[in-house]
Amino acid sequence: MGSTFADDTGSGIVSSPFVQWRAEFSRKFQFYLDKSTPHALWRWFGSLCVASIYCLRVYYLQGFYIVTYGLGIYILNLLIGFLSPQVDPETEGPMLPSKGSDEFKPFIRRLPEFKFWYALTKAFCVAFLMTFFSIFDVPVFWPILLLYWIVLFALTMKRQIRHMIKYKYVPFDIGKQRYTGKRPVSDKASSSKH
Repeated sequence: MGSTFADDTGSGIVSSPFVQWRAEFSRKFQFYLDKSTPHALWRWFGSLCVASIYCLRVYYLQGFYIVTYGLGIYILNLLIGFLSPQVDPETEGPMLPSKGSDEFKPFIRRLPEFKFWYALTKAFCVAFLMTFFSIFDVPVFWPILLLYWIVLFALTMKRQIRHMIKYKYVPFDIGKQRYTGKRPVSDKASSSKH
């Protein structure tokens, strides 16, 4: 019942064609995934397309609100990981600088951007596939689910923002920080004359 068998030459064990195909597919998928790493804008654009297709499908079918609610909770969980520091200063001590005299330590996310993107895109794809099975179309009153998700989102973000204010960190990079250094005294003098 295994997926391998001995070959005719007696040189060893050969994998079944399915196992070989799966390994080759996995290698190619990982290759293209690795190539997409530096192209964040295009990756997020692709994810936006996938999310739009999912939303259009749910709107067209007028169902699968439980799947969408579960997807929303999962996305909220991913967002919290994306906005949180890898080392929580509340439980493991103040690792982030809290004073100007403290040593600068860069913000390291608990969930890096690439993993956040990948998990989010995969979640939309799985939810999309679930819309093809009627067993997941549980009849519910969707406005209640939407209201509950909005309240949950607001409370979670309020707590996260308080945590960010308390430990003085910002989880976003706005461009690459550049150090220009001090200008020589002669440059300052010449620039003030003009």
